[in-house]
Amino acid sequence: MSPVELPTLATRNATLQDPRPAAPISRERYEQLARRVRLLSWLSLGWMTIEGAVAIIAGIVASSIALVGFGLDSAIEGFASVIIIWRFTGHRVFSDQAEERAQKLVAVQFFLLAPYVAIESVRVLIEGEHPSVSVVGIVLSVGSVIFMPMLGIAKERLAVQLGSAATKGEGRQNMLCAYLAGALFVGLLGNAILGAWWLDPAVGLLIAAVAIKEGVEAWRGDGCACVSSPLEGAPFAGDRCDDDCC
Repeated sequence: MSPVELPTLATRNATLQDPRPAAPISRERYEQLARRVRLLSWLSLGWMTIEGAVAIIAGIVASSIALVGFGLDSAIEGFASVIIIWRFTGHRVFSDQAEERAQKLVAVQFFLLAPYVAIESVRVLIEGEHPSVSVVGIVLSVGSVIFMPMLGIAKERLAVQLGSAATKGEGRQNMLCAYLAGALFVGLLGNAILGAWWLDPAVGLLIAAVAIKEGVEAWRGDGCACVSSPLEGAPFAGDRCDDDCC
């Protein structure tokens, strides 16, 4: 596979089913995989920067809390990409402490999003504030539904090869972005065609709920699917897991 080759949805489950690496790998191979992760994270960062700015501006113009929340989620995911780039740069590539720190920092990003979106969504529902139609938001959500799963699946596969819960957490954020983009598309389209204004704050509440769930799972470590280091001599993570986790 070339450094930028992205896997298809059909191969995802087979690759991610077992957290144990197939075989120990050399430091050189580990560094090669780390470079691929950095490249994908840079791609994510570029996309999230554009996506977040467009979504927030379009959301403010249309008074759409779901669109603003989606933009904030993009900003948070962009910061998660920065964390992974930091994690796999320089001497930190082989650092267990850097991995643990990155895992926790990625998890925290989920919790930063939920309160604002939840509070604003409830306020909009109570006040009956009707958002305007946002064609920009609809187009943006379609783009995310197409692009984000490719990045997310690629990162999750590399996470298993690297034994990196932090990388898999970022991949899950990309998948979450795709799911939320789909929900956002339904909400924006429903408002545009049917005048169902309540779909917008309802999607906002969904975004907040899913963010909390993913944050808890990321904090515990890959949704309680423990990840092992593939380097020779490293113990299998399943031997170190809490009973409530694995």
